[in-house]
Amino acid sequence: MTATQIILYAVLALVVVVYLRRFLIARSIKHYEPSEASELSSNGGSAVLLDVRTDSERRAQHIKGSVHVPLNELRRRMDELKKYKNREVICYCRSGSRSLTAAAMLRKQGFTAANMRGGLEEWNFRNIGLSTDTRKHR
Repeated sequence: MTATQIILYAVLALVVVVYLRRFLIARSIKHYEPSEASELSSNGGSAVLLDVRTDSERRAQHIKGSVHVPLNELRRRMDELKKYKNREVICYCRSGSRSLTAAAMLRKQGFTAANMRGGLEEWNFRNIGLSTDTRKHR
């Protein structure tokens, strides 16, 4: 076996491990459809929506009443979310990938956390109606 083959197999093994880990995390997290998330979070419901997208994504469009903590700031801002520990935190992003990571991070910290399947794209596609566009129109 050549050195190139060994490196190729090592990279392939690493990719398999990463995808397997992601698959197992996804299976361990509860997933809600946007309509279910809307129902659970509206009018002081039992759940809170957590937007983990970037600041610029949030400014462009967000779900009214949601809490915003970008994924890259979640670890250091975890204390801000402690007031929601007695509620289910449903994470969302653009497509549902970053929010899955956020939900897993929150679960490790003792939160009841879930993921909104399909993210804001699916929310808008389903026309849930609580999405707010904050862009200035001319």
